[in-house]
Amino acid sequence: MQNLAPQMDAAPIAPLLELSGITKTFPGVKALNNVSLELFPGQVTALIGENGAGKSTIVKVLTGIYRADGGTISVDGEQVAFTSADDAGAAGITAIHQETVLFDELSVAENIFIGHAPRGRFGLIDTAQMNTRAQEILDRIDAPLSATTPLKDLGIANKHLVAIARALSVDARVVIMDEPTAALSQKEIEELYDLVERLKSEGRAILFISHKFDEVFRIADRYAVFRDGEHVGAGLMSDVTEGDLVQLMVGRAVDQIFPSRTHSAGAEVLRIEGYAHPTEFDNINLTLKAGEILGFYGLVGAGRSELMQAIFGITRPSAGTVYVEGEACTIRSPADAIANGIVYVPEDRGKQGAVLGLPIFQNVTLPSLAQTSRSGFLKLAAEFALAREYTERLELRAAALDQDVGNLSGGNQQKVVIAKWLATKPRVIILDEPTKGIDIGSKAAVHAFMAELAADGLAVIMVSSEIPEILGMSDRVIVMREGLIAAELRRDELSPETLVRHAAGIGGQA
Repeated sequence: MQNLAPQMDAAPIAPLLELSGITKTFPGVKALNNVSLELFPGQVTALIGENGAGKSTIVKVLTGIYRADGGTISVDGEQVAFTSADDAGAAGITAIHQETVLFDELSVAENIFIGHAPRGRFGLIDTAQMNTRAQEILDRIDAPLSATTPLKDLGIANKHLVAIARALSVDARVVIMDEPTAALSQKEIEELYDLVERLKSEGRAILFISHKFDEVFRIADRYAVFRDGEHVGAGLMSDVTEGDLVQLMVGRAVDQIFPSRTHSAGAEVLRIEGYAHPTEFDNINLTLKAGEILGFYGLVGAGRSELMQAIFGITRPSAGTVYVEGEACTIRSPADAIANGIVYVPEDRGKQGAVLGLPIFQNVTLPSLAQTSRSGFLKLAAEFALAREYTERLELRAAALDQDVGNLSGGNQQKVVIAKWLATKPRVIILDEPTKGIDIGSKAAVHAFMAELAADGLAVIMVSSEIPEILGMSDRVIVMREGLIAAELRRDELSPETLVRHAAGIGGQA
């Protein structure tokens, strides 16, 4: 697909920011290869690509964290060089990341002006002026916040507003939003869309990174697609379909997103009777068979993740019994769950799933040290062999197994977490939002591997908020609402309307 001329109407618009021929190489990996990108004033450009496509790297080049090995960056037609984040900030470029880097113990105003606070006599921070200016910015974006409020008192959505206010405090002309809606409710997402429209009306150029196509088509004027570190397409959103973008991302048409599954479920592996928690869920009864994928669907606050954490021993229920292969089990901790063959891949892979400071092979082998040690001493060759077996099965993209997990893309971090638990050879695996925040190519790989696990006889519980994923992967679905099981549906009873009606408590037939 050819790049389209940079114009929305009859009069051409010059790009505010232009990257040309950008190359960045790391040991064993060419992260960016001759990449180009244009951002226009008053427009949103969606950056689309699979994990490992180079999106994170180009953001770090744009914000001065990485220095490109080759190519040029121009702002308003003049070539610039970023040797630090300060250089990028001085050029009016700022980024708002999926996991905002803020400081809970500081006030809202202190977070907004950290590093560039107004100063008075003797070079001391002028707190009154800082609070006043911070409140002016918050009021401008209709943020319902006080500048003096401690950040730790705010929820995720309001913390995003603080991050946006911080970007505006340096008069950013280019605003990069990296998966900004990942942890927001639908109402908060709509408010973010309104804010993006306001930023557009002020003439700012916005780079919007998202794996959600509905968001991209809702908010973006233009698109740019990266694949394997290369720029493979760009143009107007009005000229493409979802299928066009998918084909550009993966290099082929994706006609069947979910793998076909024809095997039958086996014997019962897990049974839960009368599970209850004082504040999260009540009267939970379910069964799970070998080779079965049991989907869990529900709206925010339905209690799905809380139930899974109790099954895995992170929290303790007030009542109920867990049976594994017909035998009652006492699960008071994750160690008890693992000993009984139950493992849990959490929704928050960064904080709960992986140790970001450790290399891939140590993350994978962490719960399996008995397999990779002798007489209390770790065997490095055994660790690498075990890690290689499971990362290859999941088609992990990494330069080497000793690469820091924190340097991997979100999708590849998720694969490391899944590999870690599969290496324990469990009987039941719980996957909580297994494809949240990862691209369509990585989703397909995870789905294919889930189908393979089920075909091998593993019992799978999949918690998902994505209706297509629930419909495409589940043999049965349990719908939760307000901590209770609202419905249990067979595959032939599933439809989007049925799921939503039960989740929302809407009467009538779909």
